[in-house]
Parts: sequence; C-alpha cells; structure tokens
Amino acid sequence: METLRYRFPGTQELGSAELHALVGVVASGNLEVLVEPAPLDGAMEIEVITSARGFGEVWQAVLADFAARHPLRDVRLWLNDAGATPAVVSLRLQQALETLAERGSDA
Repeated sequence: METLRYRFPGTQELGSAELHALVGVVASGNLEVLVEPAPLDGAMEIEVITSARGFGEVWQAVLADFAARHPLRDVRLWLNDAGATPAVVSLRLQQALETLAERGSDA
C-alpha cells in the first residue's frame, strides 16, 4: 500500500458545511471516494491510499486536472484505490460532485 497526499488552492465553496459524499467501492480496478468539508484555509486536500505503488506522477496529473476544473475550498477528499485507471478516477470524482450537488439541491 502507498499513501499519497496532495494539496491544491481552492476558490469554489462546497456549499453547506454539512454536505459530504461517499461513492464507489473498493474492489479490483475500482475506487471509493469520500468528500467532506474541512477547515483548510481555503485549500483542497486529497489523500490517496492505493494498492498500486509507484504511480505518484499519474495521480498528480489526474488530481491536478480535477483541481483545475473544480477548485473546491475547505474540502478534503479521501480516495481508497484498488488499481483504478485514470478514467475511473475521473469518473468517481465527478460522481462525488454530482452526489453533493443533488444533496445540496434537496436542502
């Protein structure tokens, strides 16, 4: 197992401080994403726990792209990876944002 940590500047509010999301599953070739608000001085932190060692540069590229498109502030994301491809990672992150948007519209 390898743990990777990333921090990106954020400009977009998550919405309610109560919002959180959990999407995906930890299974072969898949990924679980947990999103929760956190007091991070306007930053977004992402922690990846992965079974595929040695892919830090790939994770950096995929997550930097996500952060550029969705510069969330005061948000922590936890990613539990079981060998997901970059496409699956992007899909799960987008799914987490859609889940948050749905919950925010219900409030």
